[in-house]
Amino acid sequence: MIEHGPLLERLLEGEFICTVTDEHSFHKLQSESLVEDLNHFLRPLNRRVAKNDDGSVYFLAYCELNQDARQQLSQQFTNTVQSLLPMLEWMQLVQEALGRDGALTAGDTIKLQDFESKVVDNQSLLQRLAHLASDKHFRSTSEKPDMQIKQVFKCIKELGYLYQPHKDRLFYIVTGKIEQLIELVRFIKDEENLPIDDVPEQEAMF
Repeated sequence: MIEHGPLLERLLEGEFICTVTDEHSFHKLQSESLVEDLNHFLRPLNRRVAKNDDGSVYFLAYCELNQDARQQLSQQFTNTVQSLLPMLEWMQLVQEALGRDGALTAGDTIKLQDFESKVVDNQSLLQRLAHLASDKHFRSTSEKPDMQIKQVFKCIKELGYLYQPHKDRLFYIVTGKIEQLIELVRFIKDEENLPIDDVPEQEAMF
C-alpha cells in the first residue's frame, strides 16, 4: 500500500483523478483489485473510492452517511452550489466566445489568447466578463479584460476544473471534475425542493 501512498493522499485531499489530471493513476484505478485494496485501507476513515456515472473521474465518497458525514457533505454541497452559477456563466461565456456547439467536457482545450480575442471584439461578452470577474468567487479588481480573464481562469484552475500543463503557456485543459458539476446541475434540476432558481436558464448547455 506504501507505493500507492501519494495517490491516497491526493484522494484524501479531495482531488478528482481523471485522464487529464493524472492519466497513469486514472488507469490504475480502473483495476478492481486495486480499488478493493484502497477501500480496505480507507474503511476505518469511512471513505471509499467512487467514480461518476460514465467512469471518467475518480474521487472519494463516504461509506456510511453518519452524522459527521452528513454535516461535511452538507457543507461541501453548500460551497459547490454557491459557486455553481458563476461556473455555469463561465462555461456559457466560453461556449459562446469560442463558438462551441455544446457544453465543455473533459479534455477540451481552451487557449486564453483565442478566448480573449473573441471577447474583446464583442461588447456584450465584455460586459458579461466584467460582471463575472467581479463576482466574489473570482475577486478581480482590474478593469482590463486580459487581467480579468487571467484571474477567472486562475481561480477555476484552483477549483480543479482546469489543468494547465505548462505554467509558461496560457492554455488549459478541462478536467473530469466538470462532469461532476454537470451531473450536479442535472440533479438539482430533477429535485424540485432545491432552491436554485437560475439553473434552468442554462438548460440549453446540456
